[in-house]
Amino acid sequence: MSVLTDPIADFLTRIRNATSAAKQDFSVPYSKIKAEIARILQEEGYIWGYEVVTTEATKPKIIVKLKYQGKTGVITNLKRVSTPGRRHYVGFEEIPRVLQGTGIAILSTPKGLMTGHRARKQKLGGELLALVW
Repeated sequence: MSVLTDPIADFLTRIRNATSAAKQDFSVPYSKIKAEIARILQEEGYIWGYEVVTTEATKPKIIVKLKYQGKTGVITNLKRVSTPGRRHYVGFEEIPRVLQGTGIAILSTPKGLMTGHRARKQKLGGELLALVW
């Protein structure tokens, strides 16, 4: 088993691959940040839901249930902005508006993970993790 250097990029890639393959759900190893990203995607209506599954025999994992409109996925694309090799920090004035507000930006702020819209309202900047549309 290989060691992942960027688990967030792996999570976003699994979402992208599962959507393009029209899968109903997929699983990913559990971490707090992945669970928070899944929570934000659920709150914004991009996925149906997620569930953290723990058993004594295996490590915990997150099962994500994807959302579709007809045969196309609600998530059309995801982009990882900040990487382990190049962090991308923005102030609240510099938070991008994704597709004139139809998409979301996911930020890591001092008050936790949140969307760009919420961070702008609270006047918080932080690390720009991903863009979803």
